Amino acid sequence: QVQLVESGGGSVQAGGSLRLSCVVSGLTARRSSIAWFRQAPGKEREGVVILYNDGSKTYADFVKGRFTISADNAKNTLYLQIDSLKPEDTAMYYCAAAEDWVSFGAHEYAYWGQGTQVTVSS
Repeated sequence: QVQLVESGGGSVQAGGSLRLSCVVSGLTARRSSIAWFRQAPGKEREGVVILYNDGSKTYADFVKGRFTISADNAKNTLYLQIDSLKPEDTAMYYCAAAEDWVSFGAHEYAYWGQGTQVTVSS
């Protein structure tokens, strides 16, 4: 059973930084994707970045260098570093996993964490 548990969200002022964490367990597929998504109130869930189990990464076009994904395999933990936070980054951030190499379609991910809230004030 694949499980994902996010943490690290919070309330910060614009210009600040946060590092979100996602502890992943049970993901043993030969090919897999782990992604960060976010969903702001009243908006659709959007993909931020994908880390594939071959080490490659894909960032969404809007990221523009402010988001960085990394992983600590010894801790089974995925991180999302967000710098220069803006009020429009306010959203629930989710970690998701798929047992294949997939793209940014939320429907492609079978496993989701509970989310961690990021709130950015101006």
